[in-house]
Amino acid sequence: MAEPIALVALAVEAAVGWPAWVYARIGHPVGAFAAIISGCEMRWNQPTWSFAARRMVGVGVVLLLIVVVGGTAFVLQRGSAMLGEWGWVACALLAVPGLAQRSLFDHVRAVQVALANGDLDAGRSAVAMIVGRDPQRLDTAGVARAAIESLAESFCDGVAAPLFWLIVGGLPGLWVYKAINTADSLIGHREPRWRAFGWAAARTDDVLNLIPARLAGVLLCLVGAGGWRVMWRDAGKHASPNAGWTEAAMAGALRLSLAGPIAYDNVVVAKPWIGDGRRDADARDIGRALALYVRACLALWLVAGVVAWAL
Repeated sequence: MAEPIALVALAVEAAVGWPAWVYARIGHPVGAFAAIISGCEMRWNQPTWSFAARRMVGVGVVLLLIVVVGGTAFVLQRGSAMLGEWGWVACALLAVPGLAQRSLFDHVRAVQVALANGDLDAGRSAVAMIVGRDPQRLDTAGVARAAIESLAESFCDGVAAPLFWLIVGGLPGLWVYKAINTADSLIGHREPRWRAFGWAAARTDDVLNLIPARLAGVLLCLVGAGGWRVMWRDAGKHASPNAGWTEAAMAGALRLSLAGPIAYDNVVVAKPWIGDGRRDADARDIGRALALYVRACLALWLVAGVVAWAL
């Protein structure tokens, strides 16, 4: 049996997360990635440069992240191995910040509590912490849908995919994934400012999520005892080639309709509906989604344990 690095990392993160006092003192690794990406964007994403030149510079930023982040993680992993018999524990602890089970649960739970108390403004404020759309234009059902959609998508980005790359590539795999995912969030957009510069980040993130997203969708259907038909039918309706798998699986398992028209910066985007549900979502549905999410996370614990045992 191999050392249960992934399983221990999941358990520790679920138990303590990334405490506020730790964040206040040392920040979070993703913040360092964001600083690198933002600095590169300010210096090299010049509007006077050609589209091709900005795309090539964007490719360079992705390569820079892979080398710097992957190299640092490799050194830390090797250093952990030098600690002896229990060095794997240090490796597991270094993986903890790359997972987001607890923080995702806490953020979505805050939205549920606000809506359950009838406080729409608090619900909008809470959901604004996890979505990019304009929360002030959302009614109660819109806030609930936004929270559930974010939970479904982030189950892949924040939990399943980092775990997948931790198992496949150790600390370098995990942290390179997190760096690329951060880059996609910051610059992987289609607006004119980022279309060229962020192209490489967006496409690399698509590739890295290709397998994890589909596995995460299957896992949600398994623990939700349903949703298969909706997942296969509606996954392709999402603008992302990957996010639709977990969102459609969640919609099918909960028998809800998600997505639909969404407002960004006061502009309404007519996105298609995902799912078969015809009733408005509410706080109870967020609770059901969180229960499904917890079961899916526990299933990932089982997968991590089986992998450690098999190796």
